[in-house]
Amino acid sequence: MTGGTGLRMPRQEPFRPASPDASGRGRLVALFVVYLVLLAWIVLWKLEPPYVGEGELRHIKLVPFAPTAEDGASEPFEVIANLALFIPYGLYLGLLAPSWRWWNHAVVVAWSSLALEVTQHVLAVGSTDITDLIVNSAGGLTGFRFLVLARRRLRDGTGTVMMRVCSVGTVILLLAAANFIAFPVHYAPLRGADIFVGSLR
Repeated sequence: MTGGTGLRMPRQEPFRPASPDASGRGRLVALFVVYLVLLAWIVLWKLEPPYVGEGELRHIKLVPFAPTAEDGASEPFEVIANLALFIPYGLYLGLLAPSWRWWNHAVVVAWSSLALEVTQHVLAVGSTDITDLIVNSAGGLTGFRFLVLARRRLRDGTGTVMMRVCSVGTVILLLAAANFIAFPVHYAPLRGADIFVGSLR
């Protein structure tokens, strides 16, 4: 656009979030790896020493949330816990792949959750529940949505702030896991058909 003085007004470009620099990206990747290890340990073994089951828990529930003839309804605490566990997944993916669309994140989170459910079935360390797949995917998308809202408000400062959020969140998760392991009264072994554990699937 040219005004009466002949000056050309600069074109305003749409806001695009900046990707982390090399050092920041390296720290982010390291935090993401720590988070993924903790996530797999929590989902598969409930913070117990890794083991392979004997087949009693090799069970599939295809009806989400509602009770069936063989299984009860999904416990609200388990649903909320699974949702919260996967919110950081969406945050990390959004920071590491800022150009991805929301459906790219949805596909990655859904496939990751499916991989964990299949691993549970193969190792016989937990029941495979379609509810978990739905809730885990929703948690990842919730994290991505939080990041979108943060970018609109913080703009260029999003990367720095969210890096701190991810760092603090991952440290808290590590401390919670250490506390859980330090006090064995808080958990029971998930082995044997006659043992009921009201924990995450």
